[in-house]
Amino acid sequence: MSATAHAGRGLDGDHYKGGSGARGVTLVQAEHLAVLGALLRRDPIDPALLRRNLVVAGVNLLALKGRRFRIGTAVLEGTGPCPPCSRMEETLGPGGYNAMRGHAGLNARVVEGGTIRLGDAVIPMLAELD
Repeated sequence: MSATAHAGRGLDGDHYKGGSGARGVTLVQAEHLAVLGALLRRDPIDPALLRRNLVVAGVNLLALKGRRFRIGTAVLEGTGPCPPCSRMEETLGPGGYNAMRGHAGLNARVVEGGTIRLGDAVIPMLAELD
């Protein structure tokens, strides 16, 4: 399973592709799926319900705001938190929106296009030294 990322545009097949670019890719932490489930008094949440493009593990996504990172051959830059939308109440039930606050993930823009494959690690890039 793979996805193709395009610089300044996003992922093939995503309905947001070609928008502002700041939300070219949306990411959520796998570790937050169990937290969301616990907040809603249910099993871990199926990531497909969250309307995010990628589920990643082992990295604090919010620490990547304003930083570049590589996934597969694509280079992304965190542009800011991906806030929950009102649809979370419909999708997750009562309390879904509030449960998502602080656990909704990160928006990123595609700096360099490439291929992202299932299992690819998120690798923060070192900031350039002045």
